[in-house]
Amino acid sequence: MGTDWKLDRTFASPNGEVRWARLGEGSPVVLVHGWPFSSYIWRDIARALSARHTVYVWDLPGYGSSDRYGGQDVSLAGHQQAFSSLLDHWGLDRPAVVAHDIGGAVALRTALLSGQGFDRLALVDAVAAGPWGSPFFRLVNREADTFGQLPGHLHEALVRAYIADGADKELRSETLEVLARPWVGEQGQPAFYRQMAQADMRHTAEYEDRLAGLDIPVAVVWGGRDRWLPLDRGRELAERLPRARLHVLEDSGHLVQEDAPARLTAVLADFLAEER
Repeated sequence: MGTDWKLDRTFASPNGEVRWARLGEGSPVVLVHGWPFSSYIWRDIARALSARHTVYVWDLPGYGSSDRYGGQDVSLAGHQQAFSSLLDHWGLDRPAVVAHDIGGAVALRTALLSGQGFDRLALVDAVAAGPWGSPFFRLVNREADTFGQLPGHLHEALVRAYIADGADKELRSETLEVLARPWVGEQGQPAFYRQMAQADMRHTAEYEDRLAGLDIPVAVVWGGRDRWLPLDRGRELAERLPRARLHVLEDSGHLVQEDAPARLTAVLADFLAEER
């Protein structure tokens, strides 16, 4: 993690030790990151929201500063299991949840299949319904064993280029370094392809017919220049959810936390303050 971002607590999840942190006081808000990122992408938003909320941040198993190991279950179903267990550990009663990328699918599985109650849900450039994944993601999903044999320096260049492509603007060098670091080296390189190899459309298909029954306020927030999950996917998602409203952040890519942190924070703060 960056020198200014530390997850100081641990939880023994079913899929390895998860690192997490809690900021601020007030009604609970849980932030869920996606692929191939970590809780670091929420650093500015978490601190801003903590002025009025108790904000929970965590690294999914296999990501960031959480455990990474061979044979680890890092599928969407595995992350759902870890998230549900973590919510029980925190003892939260209907928290608000904000989820990005595959974090959206993890949150939706947790609400619709695990039966965890959420007060409201913000889905930010979220994987939610199939088909999903950039062309590159789908290629590596099919050929993970082959890509896993890349020499380390070529793999690192690929990781950096892939992460950078998520943003519409050029990422700061420190940000790119922090986001790429967990995916290189003897542990990191296998973990990167392990995540991709276990991505499976059936894990979103399992709840898609329940989306229309999600009776909570939902904010669908999307970068207008998202190259990984185009804006049309956000529009389709908002139409499928009965109490959803679409918010488009123009001039932002998939990684809206880096492209437009102030605008994203404003949208989320307003959404969290709305009456049910």
